[in-house]
Amino acid sequence: MNRENQSHKITSEHLQRKAVVYLRQSSPRQVRENLESQRLQYGLLDRARELGWHDIEPIDTDLGMSASLGSARREGFDRLTAAVARGEIGIIMARELTRLSRTDKDWCQLMEVCQIFNTLLGDDEHIYDLAMQNDLLLLGIKGTLSVIEIKVLKKRMQDGREEKARRGELARLLPPGYVAGFDGEVVKDPDLRIQEAVGSVFRVFRDTWSVRQTFKWFHDHDVDLPVNKHRGGQWHRIWQAPSQSLVRNMLSNAFYAGAFTYGQRVLETVFVGGRLKKRVGRFRKPHECRVFLRDHHEEYIDWETFEENQRMIQGNAVKEARQDTRAAVRCGRGLLTGLLRCWRCGRRLYVSYDRRDGGSLRYLCKGAYDQGGKYCLGFGGVTLDKRLSGEILKVISPLGVAASLEALESLGGAHREMRQALSRHLEQLEYETKRAGEQYDEVDPRNRLVATELESRWNQKLDEVRSLREEIERVDREIRIISEADREKILRMGRDFATVWNNPHCPIELKKKIARTLIEEIIANQDRSTGRLSLVIHWKGGTHTTLEVEMPPAGAEQKTTVEDVEIVRRMALRYGDDQIAAVLNRLGRKTGKGKRWSRISVRTVRRTYAIDGTGTRLIDPETLSMEQAAREYNVSTGTIKKLVARGFLKKEQVAPFAPWELRRAELESEPLRSILQTLHATGKLILDPDDSSRQRKLFQ
Repeated sequence: MNRENQSHKITSEHLQRKAVVYLRQSSPRQVRENLESQRLQYGLLDRARELGWHDIEPIDTDLGMSASLGSARREGFDRLTAAVARGEIGIIMARELTRLSRTDKDWCQLMEVCQIFNTLLGDDEHIYDLAMQNDLLLLGIKGTLSVIEIKVLKKRMQDGREEKARRGELARLLPPGYVAGFDGEVVKDPDLRIQEAVGSVFRVFRDTWSVRQTFKWFHDHDVDLPVNKHRGGQWHRIWQAPSQSLVRNMLSNAFYAGAFTYGQRVLETVFVGGRLKKRVGRFRKPHECRVFLRDHHEEYIDWETFEENQRMIQGNAVKEARQDTRAAVRCGRGLLTGLLRCWRCGRRLYVSYDRRDGGSLRYLCKGAYDQGGKYCLGFGGVTLDKRLSGEILKVISPLGVAASLEALESLGGAHREMRQALSRHLEQLEYETKRAGEQYDEVDPRNRLVATELESRWNQKLDEVRSLREEIERVDREIRIISEADREKILRMGRDFATVWNNPHCPIELKKKIARTLIEEIIANQDRSTGRLSLVIHWKGGTHTTLEVEMPPAGAEQKTTVEDVEIVRRMALRYGDDQIAAVLNRLGRKTGKGKRWSRISVRTVRRTYAIDGTGTRLIDPETLSMEQAAREYNVSTGTIKKLVARGFLKKEQVAPFAPWELRRAELESEPLRSILQTLHATGKLILDPDDSSRQRKLFQ
């Protein structure tokens, strides 16, 4: 290589400082594969020694990092610029000056700092002194060409890649379940185990309606999925327990629906924190991509099913910014969760459960509550769920037999999926075992080093086959064979679907799925004048039904018995809520939630059933309780009880354990007045004046 003798540009001041050799490659792949470029760049260390420098420092921390616009900050370049500004560097050397920068900003900044602090720039052929106008002009032109060059190259490669993508011929890593054919056409993987495993992901999702529940199904049943793993510089397809992100990506990948997309995530350049940064944009919908080709290859699911799956996944992801989400089906008691919408503000109503027992539920619309205002709408959920269940049964009861047949079919669905996956795995292991045995048979038995290892691999495969067969036998033993009697019983329940729906063992998750299958949404509004709740049910298919019901009360199911309500009704006319609660507790009664009665719970029952009352006891001077009568007439409560027991005094009692009600007029009439006077005079209670046994004897 011919190098010009430009040593006259190097002064003693430059040599007193250190020389820096800057190394950079644009990507990690270049660092791994372009080893010759690294060797040439490190060779500049010898070039610096030839020029007279002894203190030489290589900066290679930016290997594998791009220098284009919006790329990540380069630590090595920043350290280099700072050292120049401190006057520590005499010369900066790079194999090509384009290694230093690909942007005008970084290039001009470095040249300005080098010009101020008298720092030279050099490559494998030339040395540039920025104090000279010719060198300054030459470096400016080279920097401009470097910036234009990277843009031209990127544009050329981008156009070529996009044009190839428009034809559907862009080669890239295919998702599990697909391989490239001999003519480059995308086809399904010929491995039946892989095909069935990929198909099971979509079948299980249609049963569970949830990405997480699909993920849990594979883990609960120990079923693996094929995944792409990068090992040793190559991509390999291995089997492993799936992650939740893998399941989500498979369900959201339009490639499995036979569509080819390009440009689903676009690289964007944004201004953050005072500098440009590159970031990957959001996932675009398939039809919004730069290239979208339907029916490009054989699909695992049809396009309509794929779009329905996306709507279901999107509806399960609860985000405050979205108003069309329903949340995934869970085990909460709220049947209409995710279906109710407020007529006034358009928000989805959310469900609130009683934290103490979970039996009580309310549907609420936040309204302006978060801004310091009030809830827009709120009402009890149990009564409304029962009413809407009746409407659902009207629609679905004629289809009960068909639903029963579907249930019979699905009873063995999960088992078949798992059994089929294990069977395919067994076939694969048997093939690998046979191959290991053939390799062992072909080796020379005298070569014990090789024969021992092959024998160990063969035994390992045999153990895996034996374990898998035992697992399949265990699964087969757990199969529940449906007898003809069971089949007839299920069909009979289908004819009376209401019995199945109202059965306490019917899972709420199943009821929610049925409700969401039939109902698009329910618009709820409260009439301020009448206090009634108006509902507009939007059924799937466009049919609307209008209902008007009484405002459902808050709390759990109204389990307050008729007897308890009647006791409250009778006592509320004269007694306070605390006395009514005490009577109910003495009787061993419980509230609708199974708790002890209190003043508040009695007041709630009076308000719910429109029972008149003052909440406190009314004072009636003509009616006395047992304690009041004993205190006013200076006798004991035992005396009052004896008078009542012998029939001298009548008492009234609203309910057992309720206070006695004694009339003042009876206490002041004969013969009670004489009996009480005798008691006060003699200290004896004489209830029968003709009884001789009570008289004193004349003779002792």
